Amino acid sequence: MSTETIPARFGSGQAVRRLEDDSLLAGVGRYADDLSPPRQAHLVFLRSPYPHAVIRSTDTSAAAAMPGVLGVFTGADLVAAGVKPMPGAAAFKRAGGADSATPARRVLAHERVRFVGEPVAAVIAETVQQARDAAEAVMVDYDELPMVVDLKGATAEGAPLLCEEGTGNIAAEMRHGSAEATAAAFAQARHVVKLDITNQRVAALTIEPRTVLADFDSAADRLTIRMSTQMPSGVRDAVCAAIGLAKESVRVVVGDVGGGFGMKTGAYPEDIAVAYAARALQRPVKWVADRSEEFVSSCHGRDVESHAEMALDANGKVLGLRVRSLANVGAYATGTGVAIQLLIGPWVQTSVYDIQTIDFHFKAVLTNTAPTGAYRGAGRPEAIFTIERLMDEAARQTGIDRVEMRRRNFIRPEQMPYKNPMGQTYDTGAFEAIMDQGLALADWDGFEARAAASAKTGKLRGLGIATFLEWTGGNVFEERVTVAIKAGSSLGEDGVIEIFSAVNAMGQGIATSLAQLAVDAFGVPIERVRIVLGDTDRGDGFGSAGSRSLFTGGSAVRIGSERTIDKARQLAAQEFEAAADDVVYANGVFTVAGTDLKLDLFALAGKQPESEIFMESTSAVAGPSWPNGCHICEVEIDPATGEVGVAAYSSFNDVGRVVNPMIVLGQLEGGAVQGIGQALYEHMVYDVETGQPITGSLMDYAAPRADVLTSMFRMEVDESIPCQNNPLGVKGVGELGTIGATPAIVNAVADAFSRNGLAGQAPHLQMPLSPARLWQAMQRGD
Repeated sequence: MSTETIPARFGSGQAVRRLEDDSLLAGVGRYADDLSPPRQAHLVFLRSPYPHAVIRSTDTSAAAAMPGVLGVFTGADLVAAGVKPMPGAAAFKRAGGADSATPARRVLAHERVRFVGEPVAAVIAETVQQARDAAEAVMVDYDELPMVVDLKGATAEGAPLLCEEGTGNIAAEMRHGSAEATAAAFAQARHVVKLDITNQRVAALTIEPRTVLADFDSAADRLTIRMSTQMPSGVRDAVCAAIGLAKESVRVVVGDVGGGFGMKTGAYPEDIAVAYAARALQRPVKWVADRSEEFVSSCHGRDVESHAEMALDANGKVLGLRVRSLANVGAYATGTGVAIQLLIGPWVQTSVYDIQTIDFHFKAVLTNTAPTGAYRGAGRPEAIFTIERLMDEAARQTGIDRVEMRRRNFIRPEQMPYKNPMGQTYDTGAFEAIMDQGLALADWDGFEARAAASAKTGKLRGLGIATFLEWTGGNVFEERVTVAIKAGSSLGEDGVIEIFSAVNAMGQGIATSLAQLAVDAFGVPIERVRIVLGDTDRGDGFGSAGSRSLFTGGSAVRIGSERTIDKARQLAAQEFEAAADDVVYANGVFTVAGTDLKLDLFALAGKQPESEIFMESTSAVAGPSWPNGCHICEVEIDPATGEVGVAAYSSFNDVGRVVNPMIVLGQLEGGAVQGIGQALYEHMVYDVETGQPITGSLMDYAAPRADVLTSMFRMEVDESIPCQNNPLGVKGVGELGTIGATPAIVNAVADAFSRNGLAGQAPHLQMPLSPARLWQAMQRGD
């Protein structure tokens, strides 16, 4: 292979096979549970069986005396040891400017439990089975308290409170826009569309459950935590804050991660409990969650009820938007859980539409359920679902074609950069052009023939569309990388370029994309690039969330690589005894213009102290990216059973410049499946009478399967509109499919209803659109 072909074959724009996959396919991946150091002990949590109760007493004596048991810790033990509560949502306020309200969340429940599954005690033993047996011997005396798990009950007058400060169970609330201006807009409207919309609670189904292995080195007074997380630095900081340790005394290492979907962002009480136990017992301690634990104790997503109203003039132009939402944030309001629903979702509530008059009021509500947090899309799916349902319903009620309705309201390219009413600035966007490409890809105009064919088989066929954007970047725009050009060894090993980044792998192929960017810069074979992630000793960073890994982390790799080449050029100039401006770099070799002098990059590294050229680089992007798309799907409904089949799904997406097309399309398809899952299947249900989770296993929690589609996805991207806020021109893509799929599916079902004499039921459709729900709706008629 000539050096000229290296970037062309392995650099940006190429569908390079994922570097991560070889080890995984060979069964030699390094997940947290794959490491078992000598003397490793196992931790099992005893969890609350009650949604709300006072802990009167806890007797651990029988458990502590059982075979193999090394220690038993309770909430009272940790409080006595000085372990601090986890942070709440201090940045937010309640009505009138009062501080946000949430119960103090202890690592192990102390004095009171507030949801089924809350950890109450930790038992550590030589084996998992010994720890499980001992956990069953821990005797806890509870006094049950009144509880509430749903939004209606929690906000009712006289509802049981989760904490005294949280009157009305309101943890925090925010208003956005102008109520007066919006009222004026509604007063002059020709049409007003109103919808009650529920985004049901869902659970993240990662293949790998949460896993934590903590090992304490007493000689160095240092704790090493190996775990499955998206944010190693954040977990380290939380552990240090809770236990009272210096950051230098804790290292978090992350290997392979079997999915995150937002659920593995930040620290959990269990993470801190394992770290505490390892220090207390001075030996390695491991905890691996089972699936039932994940259902009841990991962060859930969504769970928002909204009343939305849209005012339009006679021509279908939106004059104003009013949204009132209650967000169920569970038993403990976290900064992330509150921000997602009160701030981040509202940032995109007006989406791709030129709407400047808004009146939003969002409340975070405490209930006796597991806390909510980030779940793929995190606030944006809820907001986009609301506006897209309104758009389609407005088209039905006004008689304006739904595609034409969108055209009349799109933000135009000449309006860019565009500041939306939430103060967010879109740098680029050609929303109508993206929709036109999406319509062509889906053969929108040919739908009637396909609907007629479905009718002959007794099926009701519907056509759904969603045009939308999302915000990516996590609003953490600075990123640090290190680049080390290492010389080859005397044993014949080739030199390598080792790049460390604090973004994190979780199955999305980020190491491959970063390596491709290094190939772009250095022009060396991809085999000579080594990407290192997931080690707080190597560097700090925000981690991977908010579709920021390539947008922010990739930009940092590009800039860091360029800075490294500049440094190496100066070193090469010294070797050549030439001016640096005369030294040219290309494809791993330095030359001097006008001469035959040349020096290999790795040979140059071999001439340096430590036989390497090292660069530490910190850089920042200018702002978030705003990927957008047009997602279109077709469904078939069996009127005899209410079952929905997804007959076709296509999308056109503006994701800016594409580094690896295969990875991008995989993210779009995987995201769409999760969005379809929420639309049709998934629902984390708590019984309102008992507070018990009743979909706490995969026997009860319906999830999308491989046969969710009867035809293949058709996903395309438009690279002609690069992001202006980063040097790569890329836009985040990891959550785009999820955000577009849910409204596209529900709008398609609503369309099928409307085409078959059930238009009156369309506004009342709520997710998940299970066969039972749809069958009942069809029996009610129009």
